[in-house]
Amino acid sequence: MSDRHAAIEALGHLDLRFSPSERVRGAARVTDYDAWYASWRSDPDAFWAAAASELDWFEPWCAVSEIELPDHRWFVGGRTNLSHNCFERNIDRGLGDKTCLVAECEQGPTRTFSYAEALGEVSRIAGGLAELGVGRGDRVVLYMPLGPEGIFTMQACARLGAVHSVVYAGMGPSALAQRISDCEAVCVVAADLTYRRGKTVALKPIVDQALASVDCVRHVVVHRRDPATVLADGQLDFADLVAGRPDHRPAEHMDAEDPAFILYTSGTTGRPKGVVHVHGGYMVGVHLLMKNYFDTGADDVWWSTSDIGWIVGHSYICYGPMLVGATQVIREGAPDYPDAGVVWRLVERHRVTNLFSAPTAVRMFMRAGEDALAGRDLSSLRVFYCAGEPFNPEAWQWAQQHLCRDGGQVVDNYWQTEIASPMLGTFPAMDARPGFAGKPMPGVELEVVDEHGEALSPGEGGLLVMKRPLPYMMRTVFGDRERYESVWSERLGGYVTGDIAVRDDEGYWAVLGRSDDVLNVAGHRIGTADVESSLIEHDAVVEAAAIGLPDELKGERIKVFVTVAATAVEGDELVAALKRHVRETLGPIAQPSEVSFVASLPKTRSGKIMRRLLRARELGLDEGDTSTLED
Repeated sequence: MSDRHAAIEALGHLDLRFSPSERVRGAARVTDYDAWYASWRSDPDAFWAAAASELDWFEPWCAVSEIELPDHRWFVGGRTNLSHNCFERNIDRGLGDKTCLVAECEQGPTRTFSYAEALGEVSRIAGGLAELGVGRGDRVVLYMPLGPEGIFTMQACARLGAVHSVVYAGMGPSALAQRISDCEAVCVVAADLTYRRGKTVALKPIVDQALASVDCVRHVVVHRRDPATVLADGQLDFADLVAGRPDHRPAEHMDAEDPAFILYTSGTTGRPKGVVHVHGGYMVGVHLLMKNYFDTGADDVWWSTSDIGWIVGHSYICYGPMLVGATQVIREGAPDYPDAGVVWRLVERHRVTNLFSAPTAVRMFMRAGEDALAGRDLSSLRVFYCAGEPFNPEAWQWAQQHLCRDGGQVVDNYWQTEIASPMLGTFPAMDARPGFAGKPMPGVELEVVDEHGEALSPGEGGLLVMKRPLPYMMRTVFGDRERYESVWSERLGGYVTGDIAVRDDEGYWAVLGRSDDVLNVAGHRIGTADVESSLIEHDAVVEAAAIGLPDELKGERIKVFVTVAATAVEGDELVAALKRHVRETLGPIAQPSEVSFVASLPKTRSGKIMRRLLRARELGLDEGDTSTLED
């Protein structure tokens, strides 16, 4: 057995499985994964044509795909619109009076919108933006919290054919200015404030500071939640802009390959890049997987705890739930405020059936303990989805036992900003195997290769490469063709994800993290996720991050940073115990040379640990882009 396979076995606990209940199997839309995947394999264009035919097109396509790597086009010549398919299509199906969106907030009442009411809001915003001259191809930057106004403004841009670029409402002025300037935005729509942990967080000063260093913006629209907020000269009030406008504005007929949005990557490696997604293929992929992988339809209540500033918030807050006609819950605020039980009270109140969150959140729920769940009726919860970072088996097992205790199923999935929907996933009707993200989605053909592009066998870890493009993946990097081309490698055999992965004999795939998060200790390759998962198994550890530091003898040595439980006692005794624990679970080669106790780990706001930042600080190097650092 290779050292890579040994490490993955320790991480994945390959003997641990959770079979879905009859309740989950009975509701699943895909009960035979192999047959579904084979239907794509046998005739890819026919598969995607059938998926696209479930949606509305103003004009049909003349070819399903035209691929000449690194370029790829889908539904060539077809004309459609993302926003039309979220609203008019559902209203035509008789869902106009159905609840579309339930918006919760730390402060203020619950707000509810039917599909017809949501279309009215979107249309009025679109009319206001059009009055300002915003139209096809214009870039509009949004700096807004997770609320109806942010979602509806994204939809309004899509309806007009404008290209939205959402910047997480919490990034600093330099990060915001960089993104405004890079995409050459003509309009900025912002909120004056947001709410977090019972506090009012001012956003408008950040916007004003950012705008002082850019010269491309012609219009600034401010959604004032506090009537006392003062607008600067030339700034427009959001409510005034949209008031009195018609409650239906028809969607523009967009070419399938017209850009829908630009989203900047999280910045965990290198400077942020503006990933471009389009109306046609993106819409088809999101709808297909919302329905068939996320098992969500018009009878379901969906809740993603992400934010519109991230790709999950685009695909599975703004667009996906509305494409399938589901009822959706959103909440502005911290998931553990005013207390650790707020998420579960809302699951109970709104009878949430499908919940999508992140491993970081699960570990937070673990830390809060079972008391936060006491007395809560979670029987509506059918599937709990997790993604965004490696999902350690201990957190997975805890979630299965406590969050899906009424016959639900915990499943993992893996994707990227560049690939706007899952590439890998554990389907609800499939056995769940903690440590493994699952199996490929239709259209996804993966291979594990070494640094020379040679294919590796099952059980051997290496670079994860996607062999062919997908309709729902990026088309380019805005303004940087060279950077886009760099992710396609003829030598490695396709799109290079930058992640380290392994597959087993059953066809399950595990993704360990970035390729630069793999350590080389005395010729042995050890994934940081392996070491971190081992540490989290220890009762004293809440979270962990591992990095490699130069070592004259071994090439690299391992240093770990850990946050500990409130009951743990930091000190030499615990350091020795943690080193011993890693040695016993992963072997001597993986034992850390140094353990550092920290109050928190540096993360992006999407929950990914910034190991690059930890390593740079240890070595006294330039920290690079930190615009998405949570704190």
